[in-house]
Amino acid sequence: MDRMGTGTDAATGRALAEELLDGCAAAVPAPGSGPDVWLAFAEQVRSRAHGGRRPPVPAPPALRLCHPRGWVREAALAEPDAPGELVAVLTTDSAAPVRDRARARLEHLLVARPEATLRALTPLALRLGRRARGGWILERFEEALRRQAAAAPPWWHLPGPSAPSHGGTGAAAVLAELLDRPDRQARQFAVRLALTGPGRADALECARRAAAESDPAAAGLWTDAALAAADDTVIDVLAGARTPAVRAAGVTALRRAGRAAEGVSHLADRSALVRSCARWLVGQDGGDPHEHYRWLVRDPAGPSPYAVAGLAECGRGEDTGLLRGLVAHPAGPVRAAALAGLRRRDAVVADSVLLALLDDPTPSVAREASLGLLPAAGRLDPAHLAGRLDPRGPLHVRRAAFRLLRARGGIHALRAAVALIDDWHPRTRETARTAVRACQWHPAQFDGEADRTELAALLKRTAKLFGDYELGLRRSRLGLRT
Repeated sequence: MDRMGTGTDAATGRALAEELLDGCAAAVPAPGSGPDVWLAFAEQVRSRAHGGRRPPVPAPPALRLCHPRGWVREAALAEPDAPGELVAVLTTDSAAPVRDRARARLEHLLVARPEATLRALTPLALRLGRRARGGWILERFEEALRRQAAAAPPWWHLPGPSAPSHGGTGAAAVLAELLDRPDRQARQFAVRLALTGPGRADALECARRAAAESDPAAAGLWTDAALAAADDTVIDVLAGARTPAVRAAGVTALRRAGRAAEGVSHLADRSALVRSCARWLVGQDGGDPHEHYRWLVRDPAGPSPYAVAGLAECGRGEDTGLLRGLVAHPAGPVRAAALAGLRRRDAVVADSVLLALLDDPTPSVAREASLGLLPAAGRLDPAHLAGRLDPRGPLHVRRAAFRLLRARGGIHALRAAVALIDDWHPRTRETARTAVRACQWHPAQFDGEADRTELAALLKRTAKLFGDYELGLRRSRLGLRT
């Protein structure tokens, strides 16, 4: 079977499988559960039952459908209350008799209850389609949707993304529901069907869906369909989308619509991709994006950090002084953008300036300062950095100092990692523990920076991170008794 994910859906499926094997006949995923729930459920039941765990008697249909023995699974497919999701899983079974019977049963469901079956099982069918024997179910579901569509030509005319999709009937209702599923594969599948079905999809509707879509692949499909209409209203919707790639497509399309002059208003977009498209657009209109950026950065009302980023992206040496001046700007995001811009241009900033900014109250500023100091990590005062590892201090300051001490290496990196193995922040704690585990603990590794006594003390503090063998190996390297 497929390698299961580690998400909460998979965990739910495994937990229900354990309850079912413990004798709780009602422990079956509820209708509408995600595909990962059902796949994890089926895999867990089969693997645990195959391991010799005694099933409850009489065994419920869900357990027999996942039984390790093929003849048991095949017989269970005759049960009238066999869950359709498990029937779908068995259409990819390794045993041909089980697979054939499951496919016949699923064919019957698609004919007898097409809408309910398509709504309930399409996301699962898409997951199963990745398997070696999964082509059949994928083809059948697409064929079933298209067959319904042929009987209802206006099926492609969907409600807008903010409109409720429930309550309708027919292929349009099924498709609209699939388009609103949290499952990305199901949405992409539905988009492709919506754009290739009978009739002509409404361009404005496609643009609105592109603007609201969070999945880049699905958003790209909607965007391409919307741009084929070359309508000004469509372009405005795309240029205001939340996904950068969709906004970039809308901005680029302004030139084709004869509106290249509007590129100026997108120069300070929050996305580097959109800013790049806007600069191209301004240049195509005969303008100079660099001059616009210099004007935006000098705006008396205060520059946008994205305008500062755009100025740095233009890459002209004459702007280095302007960026240096913005390092002291009262707005934290502007300071961070200026630091990032200077680093992008390999401009030299004094170590003392960057060290002072490690304590900046804005996390992005401290991060950029630490990134700017990485090449100088070896010449920084380790005591100054170690003093910023206190768990009671700001997290972003601690992380910036830890980044620099890790870059320095040696005993200073190990001391910092040991100090943070119990940090309250999960990511910082795990980074520190990974660094400790990766250390070989050879005295020669530290080149006279630390003696065996200190290394032994550090190892004792971190002993809980190692198994008996690993701990013994490290103790022996330090010449300690195991």
